[in-house]
Amino acid sequence: MTLDIQPNKNIDSPIGRFAPSPTGALHFGSLIAATASYLAAKQDPDGKWLLRIEDVDTQREQDGASQSIIETLESFGFMWDGEILYQSHQNEKYQAALDSISNHIYPCSCTRKYLQSLSATDTYGYIYPGICRNGINNPDIENPSIRVKTISEEICFQDLCQPDIFCQDIEHEIGDFILKRRDGLYAYQLAVVVDDALQGINQVVRGSDILDNTPRQIYLQRLLGYPQPEYLHFPTAVTANGKKLSKQNHSPAISTENNSRIQKIETLLAALEFLGQNPPNSSDFESLDDLWQWAFQHWKNDNIPKVMTKFTAFE
Repeated sequence: MTLDIQPNKNIDSPIGRFAPSPTGALHFGSLIAATASYLAAKQDPDGKWLLRIEDVDTQREQDGASQSIIETLESFGFMWDGEILYQSHQNEKYQAALDSISNHIYPCSCTRKYLQSLSATDTYGYIYPGICRNGINNPDIENPSIRVKTISEEICFQDLCQPDIFCQDIEHEIGDFILKRRDGLYAYQLAVVVDDALQGINQVVRGSDILDNTPRQIYLQRLLGYPQPEYLHFPTAVTANGKKLSKQNHSPAISTENNSRIQKIETLLAALEFLGQNPPNSSDFESLDDLWQWAFQHWKNDNIPKVMTKFTAFE
């Protein structure tokens, strides 16, 4: 199978995306991500904003979550360009990408439990020590995972929000990482890189909690010959006790039932306020359309706080 990679358009015409995982309903932290990526792309009249459902990990998917996310976005007035892409429909393309870098990947029989027993975890978890680089450690194991060989070289990038250049020596800080799991599911790092290239994404706007994933994705982009998007990592929304708003932390879902127009406007205004856009009061807007028109006209990437985390009382 040949991958039809879209050219990376000039950044003057942004192509962004929002890519939620259907492991639960949309919460306020997710709404911040949708709002930031939407407005960063749509500040240009020719900008495009795509919706991707990252359901590559089918074992963690909740029944009905994809449709719930889509309906919530629609109820808040988000409008995406083109058809929704579902990662669960992309397996042939992920395998084609793997096949194209066959000289850089290898099977691995090591389990997470075994690797964790070898050494204490580091900043990013255990560091894979290359046990199976020259042949799998346990040839009797069925369905080994597939890892990519890394190199001892710093990969750096300048984020559009975070002030410092971020660098990572993947081999020493992460080790050879998994692209295909033992259960046959493709890993997030591979899926997101392939999908961004296939969709022509040139602007990735997402939370700072996954900023440290970016060097691995840039490394894969280079191996696969893909263009590198620009990256903007806005602050991660946290509660008073420092807990990230996430599905894993059981953050409450945004309700669309009995949620009035004023409540939706106030929720979006809270997201804009979190993102440093200084919006007017809800009384200044008669409809969601009025609010979005204000946001399109006044959005500034430079106004986003240049911090890794930011407190929000809005959950």
